Amino acid sequence: MHLQNVVQKGTGGWKKIVKTFGNDILLENGEIDRALLGQIVFSDPEKRELLNRLLASHMSCGIFWEILKLWVKGCTVITVDILLLFETKMDRWTNPVVVVWVDPKTHIERLMLKDGCSEEQAQSRISAQLALDWKKSEPDIVINNSGSVEDTKEQFREVLKQVSAPLTWKERMRSRDGFLSIVICTAAGVLLARICVIRNLGLD
Repeated sequence: MHLQNVVQKGTGGWKKIVKTFGNDILLENGEIDRALLGQIVFSDPEKRELLNRLLASHMSCGIFWEILKLWVKGCTVITVDILLLFETKMDRWTNPVVVVWVDPKTHIERLMLKDGCSEEQAQSRISAQLALDWKKSEPDIVINNSGSVEDTKEQFREVLKQVSAPLTWKERMRSRDGFLSIVICTAAGVLLARICVIRNLGLD
């Protein structure tokens, strides 16, 4: 569930943002100028907090439905990419928690290259989030993204092996197949109980 899906023209998130920040943040095609909105909220903590509140429900609902659809399809591993995972307390719903870490200097350089922003703007965006070094101490798994792309890919492959390992019995019970097994067994148990009651009534 990408942020872009939540703020697309005509969506509930889009309407809230335009109502709050005005038409000046719109591009000619009516879509939100995300670069301009980013400059506004990352330079003002109160506006950033306001934006988070405006979009929180849309993001959480969107993520829930996407996960539900994948669960129904029978997916056993679902990756949820959430930038503000710890800030929104959603880490309590995910397992394992994986943090992709990068050293501060590389972080700024990559952000400047990606968004075409100044070093000051890049630093402002980074400072608006919980420190990566703190996040690095919290997760179950850390991927060091400071090196080459191939380095990161190799670490990712190792993580994928870990999360693709056979499910524990608790995880299996939460899977679609485990849930269906519970439903079927429960239904069968209820049916057998009713049959036994009917037979006993017949004997009486």
